[in-house]
Amino acid sequence: MNIAVSASTLQQTGTPQGVAGPARPSQPAHVIRDDAEAIRVAHALAAEFREGASERDRAHIRPLKELDAFSQSGLWSINVPRSFGGPEVSYRTLAQVIAIISAADPSIGQIAQNHLGIVAAIRTVSDQEQQALLFGEVLKGTRFGNAFSERGTKRAADFETKFSDHGDHVIVTGQKFYATGALLAHLVPIVAVDDQGRAWYAIADRNAPGLTVIDDWSAFGQRGTASGTVIIDNVRVEKSHLVPAWKGYEAPRSDGAIFQIIQAAVDAGIGRAALDDTIAFVRTKSRPWIDSGQERASDDPYTIQAIGDLTIRQHAAEALLDRAGLAIDAAIAEPSGESVAAAQLAVAESKVLTTEVAIAATNKLFELAGTRSTLAEDNLDRHWRNARTHTLHDPVRWKYAIVGNHALNGVNPPFHAWS
Repeated sequence: MNIAVSASTLQQTGTPQGVAGPARPSQPAHVIRDDAEAIRVAHALAAEFREGASERDRAHIRPLKELDAFSQSGLWSINVPRSFGGPEVSYRTLAQVIAIISAADPSIGQIAQNHLGIVAAIRTVSDQEQQALLFGEVLKGTRFGNAFSERGTKRAADFETKFSDHGDHVIVTGQKFYATGALLAHLVPIVAVDDQGRAWYAIADRNAPGLTVIDDWSAFGQRGTASGTVIIDNVRVEKSHLVPAWKGYEAPRSDGAIFQIIQAAVDAGIGRAALDDTIAFVRTKSRPWIDSGQERASDDPYTIQAIGDLTIRQHAAEALLDRAGLAIDAAIAEPSGESVAAAQLAVAESKVLTTEVAIAATNKLFELAGTRSTLAEDNLDRHWRNARTHTLHDPVRWKYAIVGNHALNGVNPPFHAWS
């Protein structure tokens, strides 16, 4: 099945073209037993995904085969509650899983982000009947994409996509961009507002009439996410698939922190991959500088110092990611204003360090590895392109402000989907 339209095709025709969605899985997905199995499966998949990651980036290949393996492995249902047949692993483990996968291919790690976030939101806001229906889909191997963000609105939280009530269903109309995962999803949650301005997830079938997913993502990084345009033209969504997203922010809940920690985990994975590739290149391909007096580039004292610095910062970022996962787990177990704020703050700290080490490691790679590392044959610039693109999702300068304002003035973080 042809599941991608290249940017060049779009430019040649001048007409945006929709792309058909993937087939539903023919067999139910595996169900992970516990946290330890989730980590083992993530490492096994990462070893497979790493093999073709550079070529997929170079050729703009969409990772359909890899996503099928990923979702069928059971890792896309790891936060489904046990009461509905899911593994309900800790968010500490979930963040580790995303970091492991993202070190192999951060586009694949990012595609899972909104799916896992939607699963968390369904647990928070849906009634038991809707939870049983939608969690059942996830356990079968169904993938959620996303049609959340819009281009052209004044702020990220402003939505022009709306729906009208038609009894047992709603009709949704609007246009989205940055729609990570929609291209290769089975169901597409659309953020749409009702006549009171409240946001809902209207979960449409990927091939529903009026729903057009266009593969026009042209960013220089995270190419495999295909985070392009979704056009929603009078799309019918049954009320059974209309999820009241707004309820997740009526009272202290961890939905925003969960979306955010997965973003931080992607960046932690990018930083890890860049550092590992730097070390491998310096050991095997780089030449020592003429004034070093060394036979090997890996014995250059300045290189050793720089690798030590990056290693410490990467470990610190991973430790804060771990700490943030524990804080989310505590807030889910006993939700309160203070426990949720503690989770938000821990995730904000993690987001700062994972962003900074991803940018630092992907940039330092070339300084330490030398001119040869810039050759197209190794495609090492993909690490920097991925880091620079992905870390723009929400500005870390505001994470510093959140943490500082709490430390100095006792002000809790703002309560919304980006915090």
